[in-house]
Formats: sequence, structure tokens, C-alpha cells
Amino acid sequence: MKKNMGSIDRALRIIVGLVLVGLALTGVVGWWGWLGIVPIVTGALGSCPAYSIIGVKTCGDKGCDKK
Repeated sequence: MKKNMGSIDRALRIIVGLVLVGLALTGVVGWWGWLGIVPIVTGALGSCPAYSIIGVKTCGDKGCDKK
């Protein structure tokens, strides 16, 4: 899977995902807070399937990994 996300994009996804999961764990938000797992995983992997489908890269040509 090719990486298509830059470091800022990855960090923001992980932070938002952790906040959502944390809010779900504490009962502040409902079940939908568990959707925070998706940005955590995509941020950790550095690849977003939606970005691949629509042809978006936030890492630039030199920053993208060929893996």
C-alpha cells in the first residue's frame, strides 16, 4: 500500500482519533466515538484508502514512500 499522507496529516488524524476514542471510553459521546479508530489506523499506516480513490496526496512527491 503506497503512503499518501504527510506528517501533519498523520499527526492530526491520530490526535483526533485518540480524542474520539477517549470520549467514547468516558461516556461523553456515544458509540460513534469508536469511529476514531479509523483515523488512528490510517494515520499510523500513513495511507488513506479514500485519498487513493480520489487521487489526493498530502506528503508531496518527495515525501511519499514507494511502499
